[in-house]
Amino acid sequence: MYKAFIFERSMKQIVGFFLLCCIVITCITSCKKEGFITSSDALLRTSVDTLHYDTVFTSTGSITQSFKIYNPNDKKLLLSNIQLMGGNTSYFKINVDGIAGTSFNNIEINANDSIYVFAMVTINPNANNLPFIVQDSIKIDYNGNTRFVQLDAYGQNAVFLRNTLVTTDSTWHKDLPIVILGSLTVQPSVTLTIDKGTKVYFHADAPMLVHGSLQAIGEKYDSTKIVFTGDRLDDPYRDFPGGWPGIYFFDNSFNNVLQHCIIKNAYQGTIAQNPSINLNPKVTLNECILDNIYDVAIGATNSSINANNCLVSNCGYNIFLTAGGNYNFKHCTVVSYGNFYLQHKYPVLTVSNIVNQTTSNDINANFTNCIFYGEGGIPDDEILIKKQGNTLFNVTFNNTLYKLKSNEPATANFIGNKLKNAPPGFDSINIANRYYNFHLRANSSALQKGSNAGLLFDLDGNNRNINTPDLGCYERQ
Repeated sequence: MYKAFIFERSMKQIVGFFLLCCIVITCITSCKKEGFITSSDALLRTSVDTLHYDTVFTSTGSITQSFKIYNPNDKKLLLSNIQLMGGNTSYFKINVDGIAGTSFNNIEINANDSIYVFAMVTINPNANNLPFIVQDSIKIDYNGNTRFVQLDAYGQNAVFLRNTLVTTDSTWHKDLPIVILGSLTVQPSVTLTIDKGTKVYFHADAPMLVHGSLQAIGEKYDSTKIVFTGDRLDDPYRDFPGGWPGIYFFDNSFNNVLQHCIIKNAYQGTIAQNPSINLNPKVTLNECILDNIYDVAIGATNSSINANNCLVSNCGYNIFLTAGGNYNFKHCTVVSYGNFYLQHKYPVLTVSNIVNQTTSNDINANFTNCIFYGEGGIPDDEILIKKQGNTLFNVTFNNTLYKLKSNEPATANFIGNKLKNAPPGFDSINIANRYYNFHLRANSSALQKGSNAGLLFDLDGNNRNINTPDLGCYERQ
């Protein structure tokens, strides 16, 4: 009994001594880690070596970008200085770990930790009409070492219009981009003409409201096309749908013509409201591309639209025509693929004469030599026809490639070549890389299946086989 007690007490003393040693070692180690690493061999990493800013319009600033400074060492690292080399005269502004300024001293980073550095750029206007580069750098000093993170921005002058009323006939030229901040309104009986090659950028709160007339006549080359898009040109926002509201044609609007125009990244594309006040269509779209539109790309409520050689791609509702009206679409490719930014939830074409539960309007809609197709989404039927009442209902598809699991709706006429559920044979589709080429391959089902619709050229400006043209907006060359 006595010996057992002695053994037990000895074991307790040993265990106690061991625990004490562990505590002392832990304290020593902790204290050691709390010290600063002072060697010039200390490691330091940054998440980038350069912050790039894509086109930043002068005087509007940019988004804030950021990078991290990492301390991968087992001790604290003291940054003796972080400095914006351009100082107060720099186009750039920085914020280090929550504090704004141009020079920061004695910044501590805990072991295996990091801090954020934020940077933004504002480019002041000057007389230069061409894009230009502004540059600066951020210097990081520690333990006798120096590291740099480069800053560069691609800037451009522009004409800025904020909450603007166009009250007299006006022309916009291509010399400088046009940046719209707040709404842009074309007053009744006034014509706004946009020259070929003009680029128009809209802020998130900036719709184009047309009560008069819009004449936007571009040409087939990239440099002569007219572009309507959002003003966020930095990655990833440049690819986001819904970046600006869209273009709206109201009751008194008439004689609107858009040719060789690109309308992209909007919430809605072109929306026409009520009939034209003359015998011409309210909106004519020739050789236009409407792409990456969050909601409706081409929409109308009891209105009139002519569209020729148009590509309407990857939109919420590609074409949505409701409450009747008069519509004529020739050689249009209307297509959606479900992707990271836009789920393909709805048919690419919806046509309806319904005003409300009890009222409907006359409708006359003709689709000639067109493609209506979609993949990677919910719809089995890419054409939806909705009829109500006994008003005139004339919806005709003449020579059409279309995806339709159901039977053709009895309320519509399908005549000529009917390529139901035939693969369109587009040149290249890569959803992951957001690459879409809707030209037709040599084995496409759509080749030479059309009839003479009176269009001599395609979307690219290439000649068409006039008697047996290809379906869609592109003629295979």
